[in-house]
Amino acid sequence: MTNQVVTVHLDDKLSVVKEIFDNSSFRHLLVVEEEKLFGVISDRDLLKAISPNLDTKVVTYRDLATLNKRVHQIVSRKPITLTPDHSITDVAVLFCKHRISCIPIVDDEFRPVGIVSWRDVVRTLLPCSKLLPCGEMVPCSLLDPPRGD
Repeated sequence: MTNQVVTVHLDDKLSVVKEIFDNSSFRHLLVVEEEKLFGVISDRDLLKAISPNLDTKVVTYRDLATLNKRVHQIVSRKPITLTPDHSITDVAVLFCKHRISCIPIVDDEFRPVGIVSWRDVVRTLLPCSKLLPCGEMVPCSLLDPPRGD
């Protein structure tokens, strides 16, 4: 679980969301209303909502205007959530059952306290792993040379 929760609000512009995604390694942002979880925005949600011409030489005023859309226009509402006392098995079951890529973790008052991605599950399931220079985790058995008989 990632405890570093970054949130945006329903009335924030997509330019704010884009800036956060552009300057961080996050793939999901939690949307809050009055400190309670309202929904989730993924980097893919943002890419679908803005012009593909942004950050190119052919960008037009109309392309730039897509950044003025608001979070409430693209947020995935009523996300599937868990509380901190759930197990990694509970998380894995939800990932298999639903087409989701993150699960917000909320407290008893539905305030976000963390977020779990499928990558967190993979890292947890690979207790014998080595960190490669690129930052990816791989099981030790995949790094060991094959044994001859």
